[in-house]
Amino acid sequence: MRYLYILLTLFLTTIANAQNPEGKITGKVQNKNKEAIEGASVRIKGSTQGTITDKSGVFTLPNAGKGTHTLIISSVGYQTYTFKLDGKSDSSTPVEISLHEAVGNLQEVVISGNKINTQVEYMPDIHNNYLIAGKKNEVIQLNGVNGNIAEKNARQIFAKVPGVFVYDMDGTGNQVNISTRGLEPHRSWEFNIRQNGIITNSDMYGYPASHYSPAMESIERVELIRGSGSLQYGAQFGGMINYVTKQADSTRAFSFESQNSGGSFGLFSSYNAIGGKTGKLTYYAYYQKRHSDGYRKNSKSDAESQFVSLIYQFNARLRLKAELGRSKYVYQIPGPLTDDMFYQDPQQSTRSRNYFNPDIYVPSIVLDWKLSDRTQLRWTNSGVFGDRNSVMIDAFANVPDAIDPATNQYKNRQVDIDNFNSLTTELRLVHQYQIGSMTSFLAGGIQYMNNDLHRRQLGKGTTGSDFDLTLVDPNWGRDMHFKTSNVAVFVENLLYLTRKLTVSPGFRIENGATDMTGYIKNYKPEDIPNTIKHNFPLFGVNVQYRLKPDSRIYAGFSQAYRPVIFKDIIPGSVLELADKNLKDAEGYNLEAGINGKIGDVLTYDIGVFQLLYKNRLGQVVLNDANGQPYIFRTNVGNSLTNGVEAYIEYKPVQTKKDGNIETELSFFTSSSYFDATYQKGSVVVNNENKSIAGNRLESVPKWISRNGIQFAYRKFNATLQYSYVGDSYADAFNTETPSANGAKGLVPAYGIFDFNSTLRITRNYTLRLGINNFTNVQYFTKRPTMYPGAGVWSSDGRSIVLSFGIKL
Repeated sequence: MRYLYILLTLFLTTIANAQNPEGKITGKVQNKNKEAIEGASVRIKGSTQGTITDKSGVFTLPNAGKGTHTLIISSVGYQTYTFKLDGKSDSSTPVEISLHEAVGNLQEVVISGNKINTQVEYMPDIHNNYLIAGKKNEVIQLNGVNGNIAEKNARQIFAKVPGVFVYDMDGTGNQVNISTRGLEPHRSWEFNIRQNGIITNSDMYGYPASHYSPAMESIERVELIRGSGSLQYGAQFGGMINYVTKQADSTRAFSFESQNSGGSFGLFSSYNAIGGKTGKLTYYAYYQKRHSDGYRKNSKSDAESQFVSLIYQFNARLRLKAELGRSKYVYQIPGPLTDDMFYQDPQQSTRSRNYFNPDIYVPSIVLDWKLSDRTQLRWTNSGVFGDRNSVMIDAFANVPDAIDPATNQYKNRQVDIDNFNSLTTELRLVHQYQIGSMTSFLAGGIQYMNNDLHRRQLGKGTTGSDFDLTLVDPNWGRDMHFKTSNVAVFVENLLYLTRKLTVSPGFRIENGATDMTGYIKNYKPEDIPNTIKHNFPLFGVNVQYRLKPDSRIYAGFSQAYRPVIFKDIIPGSVLELADKNLKDAEGYNLEAGINGKIGDVLTYDIGVFQLLYKNRLGQVVLNDANGQPYIFRTNVGNSLTNGVEAYIEYKPVQTKKDGNIETELSFFTSSSYFDATYQKGSVVVNNENKSIAGNRLESVPKWISRNGIQFAYRKFNATLQYSYVGDSYADAFNTETPSANGAKGLVPAYGIFDFNSTLRITRNYTLRLGINNFTNVQYFTKRPTMYPGAGVWSSDGRSIVLSFGIKL
């Protein structure tokens, strides 16, 4: 608990020593009829300081500081207004601001500068009906990211978010695989993953991976909240990732955007979008298609995604939004390698007949209703529908897929098909109330999930080499339905104890069960439960103290939970066996930190955390009685991760012309240190318990550091980035020497250089050039024990990507 004492000491000491910033901004917000607007949000651009208007429409920002400020004023049913204070006028004079209703063809008034490089930004205290104050969060504005967006290069997209571990197993851009704080990165499934606030995890209680993979060109920003936000979003240890799509230009009836990319290994990507506003209707839609031959042999990929959004503003208080997203890809899986194979030729392949194909639809309808000036309701209805298909030879890397001389044919492949049918409805209410002169916020709601995962596995496929899900025997080895009903109730209260000090206690209660029906070959009925129930309460609290408008200290604690699911009990791979006595995992996130700015020169966010994960589910590679290796899934033990996460950006050079940045030179580091070990645990090996207490947590490097130099001059900017990831172990036993099949052994440390540049030719045309891993380092990031196969998976070597963008 020493970290807890450190966090509280840091928090209380900073409060005691804090100096009151200077400057106060007051004003009144009203409509075109000079009527006061109560509950309007007023915040200072570039900071998280903000407030809301009272019954008279009046607001006060008591500690804004001296200098130029840009206020962003918004209220449900009104167009967002941006108001700039030049710093020369008397700040004690109240400002009057009029908002226009968000109907008809009214245009937004926006004052913006020339933002050429994006720093990490942060969400305000209240954001989209969610309470954010006191929580560790980051916002990445993709328009300002110098990176390979077309192929979703996560180490470049999340370059300035400390502690993000990137699992580079598929460089073609099909999936983002990341984790934080020593968690499992496979398909980012330790996170509650969302698009525009809509859950996209395939089945939270059946198979929580996110197979939905929209075009990154369509994303405006990425919002990341660490584990202390779990009370509002869900019980995941990792927290929440929200991919926010681009919005239509509401000042025009029609607009068009196209981004086209080409590069090494046969890459071609084309993204095309339209949007606009007519009357009360705002629309946005895109179509994207991408092809890549892949860095390795037999790693071809064809992907596409589509999206449509329709927003109808009935009046100033009522809005309805309907969206439909779809993503699909077919990826030829080149197969795992052994260490000898990797060092001989990392681009070689052990499989030519393996394929993976998810096809996912995410529809949603969201109703926003401002019941009163103090109360807002949001009713969200959404679903995840589609398939996860694979046809493959599932075997260790040293088992070749060869033609049988007796039949002169290949072996029959294994066919697996998952059908997702997940429904979620959530009713969320946010209410503002007064305690003395202070306004506080109460957020609560109820969420209901009804999921049906139809899982058909171990089908006998063809002996062919193309993507073919045909069965030569109509009988599946497994044909099961995992049906889940779950109800969650949550309440969180944001209390302003003073204008600078907030505390946010909350709780979440989840109750549900998953019922299994169907057929499982070679399993005794008594070995498999028919129902898995879960009922767990979670508690958390966050505290925040505002040092000045763009600086704060924060601390938070939140419990987390991961119930056992049928995916754990009945693993999909023929190489896996599961412990019959699996237990639910539980634990907590504890965090504290300080972030802010020192003038325009230095930006920082430094924090510490502790994550306890009891009954951690994991895999170990063992040998059966015949000496054949297999993967055993069990509760390997309790793990504890203590860590430091730091983001610092320094700008020694910055010149302006006509109020816009003309030249800028900056240096940044985004680094983390993880001390991740098992506190207790043991695994049965040869009928004996083998302790893993004190061992390092698998797939968790101690150091992750991304560092960069950014240079910008007028319409050109460039970034040179160096990424370092320390070594890690592949299993809980901390096996050093690689096994013959590549499934166990040390994962070596590696360092990579990337270069990216952007030229904004005109307001409508943009040219990007990127060189990924330009020193051509040969490396791998993980030895997976599940999909896409146990062994070494080469990450991509040097590649070049050129992109051209048009906005009309």
